[in-house]
Amino acid sequence: MLQLFRLTAILEGVSYILLFGLSMPLKYAAQILEPNKYIGYAHGFLFIAYVLLAIIIWYQKKWSLKKGFILLVASLLPFATFYVEKKYLKSS
Repeated sequence: MLQLFRLTAILEGVSYILLFGLSMPLKYAAQILEPNKYIGYAHGFLFIAYVLLAIIIWYQKKWSLKKGFILLVASLLPFATFYVEKKYLKSS
């Protein structure tokens, strides 16, 4: 389960970067809508999967409230899921 969460954390971070670094500029600057639709769907799915897996892992590992909070907040910040994967998930 931890390996799945690590993979999801990385993919969620990549999808976040693609959404706001590539597809949103294409949508608003060049009126190219297609990439935003598909990257948006993928990011939405990965975001939900990340949050659900974070809660499951948090519960299974009996981590502190602080660590659980960090896992959840990381889903909202660019690059933070990469940090969580490296700092908290690789060593677990």
